[in-house]
Amino acid sequence: MKEWNGKRYHSLNYFLRNKYGEKIYKIPLDGGFTCPNRDGKVAKGGCTFCSSHGSGDFAGSRILTITEQFDDRKKVMEKKWNKGKYIAYFQAYTNTYAPIEELREKYSQAIAEENVVALSIATRPDCLGDDVLELLEEMSKKVYLWVELGLQTINDETAENFNRGYKFEVFKEGIKKLQDRGIEVVVHSIFGLPGETKEDMLKTIDYIAHSGAQGIKFHLLHLMKYTKMAEQYYNGEFELLSEEDYIDLICEGISMIPEDMVVHRLTGDAPRATLIGPMWSLKKWEVLNAIDKALVDRDIWQGKNFK
Repeated sequence: MKEWNGKRYHSLNYFLRNKYGEKIYKIPLDGGFTCPNRDGKVAKGGCTFCSSHGSGDFAGSRILTITEQFDDRKKVMEKKWNKGKYIAYFQAYTNTYAPIEELREKYSQAIAEENVVALSIATRPDCLGDDVLELLEEMSKKVYLWVELGLQTINDETAENFNRGYKFEVFKEGIKKLQDRGIEVVVHSIFGLPGETKEDMLKTIDYIAHSGAQGIKFHLLHLMKYTKMAEQYYNGEFELLSEEDYIDLICEGISMIPEDMVVHRLTGDAPRATLIGPMWSLKKWEVLNAIDKALVDRDIWQGKNFK
């Protein structure tokens, strides 16, 4: 059995400390972009679980410049850690969905900030035109870079129901384009989407495990107020995951991925004021500690069942 500084999974914190020798933390930014399944290019309304902030609820304010956001978010982070270096994280909405010169300007502003060692860009696989790919490759030669792709599920029926706006085949094409240029990829999955069985969810993890991606984000479905999915929930169309079921899925998922894949997240965050549920997810550290305990109790570690 392998361990990563006492953990049974290859955490992002372990990876970054090993790479840089000190604490590295993310500065979440809002580049002021939108999304093709919000503005009508692909669809309208966005993914039915997505908040009005485009899943960037903790990012900086888009009315500020990138530099102003960076300074503002850095002050918040410094209350937790008094020293370290930074990842500029373009989090909200689709961060390759804008004219190329605008993208270049905003990425450049972010990596020019003092002590920025990496650039993380969250986007969709259908927003990776050749000009965007060339820019990402250009940026990757200036700073350590990875692209975060929101897959959520490989099940096209599930994806259609939450209005993802692209098919699984489009995702596979997008990740290949990035990999062909040597750009690292982190893939997002969500446990608890309406209509998905445990088998469905773990099939997505199996795909990610064999996709060649460098990292994975495990997400719990956070049901937010003022979303289309909230209406489905109130109509009794699906139930939220229990903490026990989520921990069980995480343990199995961790066992399925290769040892060198970096686990960027085991559960997400949601603003208390707009969260409908699961409310147990607000006790994040208790959930993470419960996952650690379950891995030990079940004698599971990352890669144990990877084939």
